[in-house]
Amino acid sequence: MASAAVIAKNRRPTVKGQHRYGVVFALVLVLVLFGITAPAGNWSRAVDVALAGAALTVTVATSRAGHEVRRIRAIFVGGFAAIVVVGLAAGVLGVDLAFAVIALLVALIPVALAGGVLRLIRERGVTFEVVAGALTIYLVVGILFAAIIAFVADVQTGAYFHESNVTTGEMIYYSFTVLTTTGFGDYTAATSFGHALAVLEMLTGQLYLVTVIGLVVGNYAGRRVSSRADDGRTEADPAA
Repeated sequence: MASAAVIAKNRRPTVKGQHRYGVVFALVLVLVLFGITAPAGNWSRAVDVALAGAALTVTVATSRAGHEVRRIRAIFVGGFAAIVVVGLAAGVLGVDLAFAVIALLVALIPVALAGGVLRLIRERGVTFEVVAGALTIYLVVGILFAAIIAFVADVQTGAYFHESNVTTGEMIYYSFTVLTTTGFGDYTAATSFGHALAVLEMLTGQLYLVTVIGLVVGNYAGRRVSSRADDGRTEADPAA
């Protein structure tokens, strides 16, 4: 009898996590806004790592992988981020390491998101979580370009911007004005490489909006309209 219970337990389907890409989007958006407004310091870098780590942890913890796989990945990511946060808050870890960790965590978010978004589209079509996941990737693109700009500005001999003393928060702000092709002009690249990087970011942002976001939002809206139409027909003809 005990053996039969064990066999029945083993035959139960593995419970898969429900995607929470809306939560991931909110965390990444807070990361962007905090990175622009917060002053530089160990505590602010610790918060940056905490937000990026939380976003990646939620992504892997609510994926469609098996329960044990999700649990191990979430523990690893969350534990790693927590260790770095404590090290930054205590002043043990330096600025360069904090920058590398934040860039790594943020870069892994779209990697973890992409597979889940495509799987969701195959299984359920375009849902709210798919839209949130696609928008999250768009935000991450802006953060990653800001990280590239910060790295180039740090290693090159001349100034990256015409303006002096540009902070990390201002670089994030500049990155999103370029990504969205808003172009306020209050910060401008001073080198040909900076100009080329700005053009690349503009094209990336516009092509992503027109293709990926356009298709995803269009299909999501069409699905909602079709669903309401089906509900209306059902109410009008209960026998249908």
